[in-house]
Amino acid sequence: MAGNQGMEGLIPIVNKLQDAFAICGTPISLDLPQIAVVGSQSAGKSSVLENFVGRDFLPRGSGIVTRRPLVLQLNNSTNEYAEFLHCKGKIFTDFDEVRREIEAETDRVTGSNKGISNIPINLRVYSPHVLNLTLIDLPGMTRVPVGDQPADIEMQIRNMLLEFVEKDNALILAVSPANTDLANSDALKLAKEVDPAGSRTIGVITKLDLMDQGVDARDILENKLLPLRRGYIGVVNRSQKDIDGKKDIKAALAAERKFFLSHPSYRHMADRMGTPYLQKVLNQQLTNHIRDTLPQLRNSLQTQLLHMEKDVAEYKHFSPTDRNVKTKAMLQMIQSFGSELEQAIEGAGDHVSTKELSGGARINRIFFERYPFELVKIEFDEKELRKEIAFVIQNIRGIRTGLFTPDRAFEEIVKSQMARLKAPSLKCVDMVVSELTNVIRKCADKMQRYPRLRDEVERIVNDAMREYEQTAKDQLLLAVEIQLAYINTNHEDFIGFANAQQKTDPSQSQRKLGNQVIRKGWLQLHNVSFLKGGNKEFWFVLTAETICWFKDDEEKDKKFLLPLDNIKVKDVDSGFMSKRHNFALFNTEGRNTYKDHKELQLSCESADELDSWKASLLRAGVYPQRDSEAENGTTKREDHGTLDPQLERQVETIRNLVDSYMKIVNKTTRDMTPKTIIHLVINKIKDFAVGDLLSHLYTLANQEELMEESEEEVSKREEILKMYHSTKEALKIISDVSTHTVSTSLPPPVTTDWIKNEEANRGPSPVAAVNNIPARSTSPLPASSRRQAPGLPNRPAPGPPSRSAPSIPARPGTQPAGGLPPPLIPTLTKSSQPLIKF
Repeated sequence: MAGNQGMEGLIPIVNKLQDAFAICGTPISLDLPQIAVVGSQSAGKSSVLENFVGRDFLPRGSGIVTRRPLVLQLNNSTNEYAEFLHCKGKIFTDFDEVRREIEAETDRVTGSNKGISNIPINLRVYSPHVLNLTLIDLPGMTRVPVGDQPADIEMQIRNMLLEFVEKDNALILAVSPANTDLANSDALKLAKEVDPAGSRTIGVITKLDLMDQGVDARDILENKLLPLRRGYIGVVNRSQKDIDGKKDIKAALAAERKFFLSHPSYRHMADRMGTPYLQKVLNQQLTNHIRDTLPQLRNSLQTQLLHMEKDVAEYKHFSPTDRNVKTKAMLQMIQSFGSELEQAIEGAGDHVSTKELSGGARINRIFFERYPFELVKIEFDEKELRKEIAFVIQNIRGIRTGLFTPDRAFEEIVKSQMARLKAPSLKCVDMVVSELTNVIRKCADKMQRYPRLRDEVERIVNDAMREYEQTAKDQLLLAVEIQLAYINTNHEDFIGFANAQQKTDPSQSQRKLGNQVIRKGWLQLHNVSFLKGGNKEFWFVLTAETICWFKDDEEKDKKFLLPLDNIKVKDVDSGFMSKRHNFALFNTEGRNTYKDHKELQLSCESADELDSWKASLLRAGVYPQRDSEAENGTTKREDHGTLDPQLERQVETIRNLVDSYMKIVNKTTRDMTPKTIIHLVINKIKDFAVGDLLSHLYTLANQEELMEESEEEVSKREEILKMYHSTKEALKIISDVSTHTVSTSLPPPVTTDWIKNEEANRGPSPVAAVNNIPARSTSPLPASSRRQAPGLPNRPAPGPPSRSAPSIPARPGTQPAGGLPPPLIPTLTKSSQPLIKF
């Protein structure tokens, strides 16, 4: 069973390397082949693998027993034990316990309802009775769902198998039972689909001892009937009765050897049949492929080694218990945190996102889109304002009838409107603080190597920000109180009483922006006929006077143009399942906005985009709908008395004065609020992170605990160092291995068109037709592969191969009748022994 020992020694090394990379989550591309075992249910795949190991360790039962891929790594060793990748460090010497662990790990992912999963279970077995191999035991192919399995279980299993057998570095072990029609083998059909040249497929015939009396599979095993390029190997597994009776595998292997030596149809090829020979062939095929791919493997490992150099350099001289190292690391991290926080806010970072706004850009949007929109939402309702003005004027006069407009009425109305500015200003602070909290968390995530330090930094910075937040809110409230303290009617922008009496209603005035473009972008239009799908995306262009949309962003095919006169915007329920954010445009006079629709219903992908469109519509003079307007479409109006013409003129005058003065106040507020927040919150928190944060950390009594590494970081460092040394070790082994071994080339191609499609299963075998062989009968194997028992008429008794083989014309790439196929494994000569010594 010995082969190229240097090459075989490489397999365990690379297996360990793959495990190390899998644990650390670092991708690596190694062209190390694995042997994928495929076949239908109850074909005997599990028994073949157990015979390799010499132990009962695989789950058994009815239906689909293998429900997750089992990556089985066999390693030749003086001791016998097993270990799982998911139970790192635990040694299994009881193989019954191995079986229970496979069942438990399968149920953990798939449940106990016969479901399947493509997440593999990695099992490594060390034994003096095995050769170095890496095999993947895959679920058996089935067509009928069992238990709670989904109806498409056949397709799910097929897709899982394709994930493994489609890879060029995977050898395919196609297992088929001898007591079924081999021409309809699911395993061979799948192998033919992904490996049409047959360069990766090895056939295995099981259950030879269960064939009907007088029938054998000699022609198939001699690769004369239903030929494969690599041929077939026959094995005899334990029966269910033997398994239930706990028959020893060693005894089963001895019985298998006796079966081939004593059977008249197989004794001439007994040395090329059986489980030991199959294991030897697979071992040699695996090592041959590694020999062929050594240059690519060496390049991959060297590239990976260079990538790890930077990380390893940090760990080579790292001492977790050195206080000086910890102090230096903390200082560097705090400095880096302050620098990254400032860069994230100022927009000067090294990594600029191309997918979304972040940091300072989002805060800028709050200042100049969200905050102005909040101010507009609290603007007065026109009818309610006029009603309040009328009440104030009449209450100030009392029992008298005044001839002039009272100043006090103007002051009372202005103060009531200015007091409403507090809520939007405080909300602006909350939105900015929320955004800063996200920025702080992202910057602190760079310290995840030291979780306690990260948590403490976040806590200290957030506590400081809360103090700055309260200071900013107090300042903004004070600014409103200052505005309320004195109504400056001498302001240069204030129109005064004389001009107020002559000024027309601002709601009827023309827009002063001209028809400049305010915003462009994609929106989904929902006012589309049901036959066209109910909604469609268009390219919208918003100007100061209109909103129109086009077929695409080239703006050539205009679909519609809507003037913005008397148009307002309102929110629309997006629905329970919808991920989009809806809004609508409507005419305040009840007219249609688009064709025969009262509302123009639109939607965008995100809440930020919705707020941005609302802010843009606000610039164009399209205001949001107010609650009073939403109630029955009209504003409820209380009876405040019949207005005489003189009172109506005075109400109009006060209305114009209030509008003029509130424009001054709003302009000042929109300017000063962002400045106040930037000065008292943003700049303060930047200065704190750069200057005071470190001193706060030094005042803590548990500085040693702050620099304790997380368990994940310790494990990561150990795994990176292990990967680094394993990679260097693998490269050293590769450099010492001689690639000048003597091997037999792959057998020539054979005709495999006998593997038929599912829908052609009812017709006669094409191979039988080509070779003038009678069509298949109801017996399991094709007619030409059935041999009669001695004493039956018209059939000679079995004898030596040259006399007993039927006269079948030799096909291209096959051996003549009675001949033997070419050797399937390399022939190692004395001069071809490896140069490396172990």
